[in-house]
Parts: sequence; structure tokens; C-alpha cells
Amino acid sequence: MCGFDFSSFEAIGVHSAIGVLLHGPPGCGKTLVAKAIANESAANFISIKGPELLNKYVGESERAVRTVFYRGRAASPCVLFIDEIDAIASKRVGGENSTTERLVNQLLTEMDGIESRRGVYVIAATNRPDILDPALLRPGRFDKIILIPIPSSKGRVSILRKSARKARIAPEADLTKMAIKSRMEGFTGADLKAIVNDACLLSIKNSLSDKMINSRINNFPMTPVVQFWHFESTLKIFVPLKCRSNNLY
Repeated sequence: MCGFDFSSFEAIGVHSAIGVLLHGPPGCGKTLVAKAIANESAANFISIKGPELLNKYVGESERAVRTVFYRGRAASPCVLFIDEIDAIASKRVGGENSTTERLVNQLLTEMDGIESRRGVYVIAATNRPDILDPALLRPGRFDKIILIPIPSSKGRVSILRKSARKARIAPEADLTKMAIKSRMEGFTGADLKAIVNDACLLSIKNSLSDKMINSRINNFPMTPVVQFWHFESTLKIFVPLKCRSNNLY
């Protein structure tokens, strides 16, 4: 684990990036990426959701933005993570939504001031980068725009194993074989985690049924074990996020 090192940037006479925008379909792990960045850099991590900053009273939303950045400066080195930033930083359209305009202006003011404040960085996440105000995306604010894509087959294997690490999985339940199924193409990390959870629930349901049948013979509890067929049965009826709505991304 390494801390912030500014010597290389100072030696060459440039400033390090102060803002990163993560975008991609819902459930692809944008929040986890931000947390991993803060953990690897040994920085403090402050996470907020865009809608949390909204307030019906005039001036309170802007004050909330200022407070968040003040907390970040006080906790330096710090990573400020703003999830669902599109809720507070959508395009300004000539006064039709004065609250949004004031929030964007306040956010721009804070972003412009970060460059001279060492150790404070902003990571934002959104499913809709197309509706963000263009002023936020210029160099000096969100310098880096990174797509978090749908996981590949190799990524699906890793996510399934990670999601099932605490579950009682039968030795013959091959998660690699499960991950490379064509039906899994396009599944997000959230979808994969839901499949593991549903397979575990199905295993518990079957275990309870077996207990009722065998209660006259066995008096000891049976610990449910997730078999490969539990995953297959779950996959047959599972509806991934991409099929639930065509307007999410």
C-alpha cells in the first residue's frame, strides 16, 4: 500500500489529475473501483450520493457541497467519491432549473479550487455521462473519463468466485464452467452476485424440504450445500438487469 507521492509531479512541473469520472452500465462495480483506489493509495475515503446533497431550501444544497469538500480538505489525503453525480450536475439549460444551475456552479467552484489543495481528489460515477454539464468534463476538472465495462468471461469467473467465497459450494460445482456459458454474456457484476445469492436460497429451500422428508429417520440438522444444478436452475429463470429496462444506460 502506498501513499500519495507528489515529488515526481513537482519535479517535472505539472499537476496530478484532480478528478476522475467513472461511467458505465449499472452494476458494473464503479463504487468498488473507487473504494479500491482509496484503499490502495492509503487515503481517507468519503462517499456521498448525489441526491443526498439536494435540499428544498434555497442555498442549502450549495452549502452541502461546500461542507463535503471542506471535510475532504480536513481529512487530506482524501478521495471524495460522488455517486450518481448526474443528479446534481446535469446540463444547464438557461434558467429552467435554478437549483441545478446553482449546484453545478458551486461544484465547478470547488473543483477549480482543488488543484492548489494537495491530497484532495474527486472520483464521480454515473450511468448517464451524456447528461452531465460539459463544463465539468473539461481538462482541470474531471481530467480522466474512464469506462467501466461489462465484465468479460475471465472477469465473470473472478466475480462468481468472490461472491461465493463464503457460501458452501459443492466441489463438483465448477464456477468457471458456469461463467463461460453463453447465457452469461452481458451480465453485470450485480447480476452475477444475484445469481449466487439465488442459488444459495434455492439450496436452502431444497434442504428444508429434505429435512421434512427425512425427519422421521434423521434427527440431526442438514447443512445446505450449493450444487451445480442449483446454479443452472437459477440461470434458467434469472432476468438480467439489461432485460429489465432498455433505458438504464
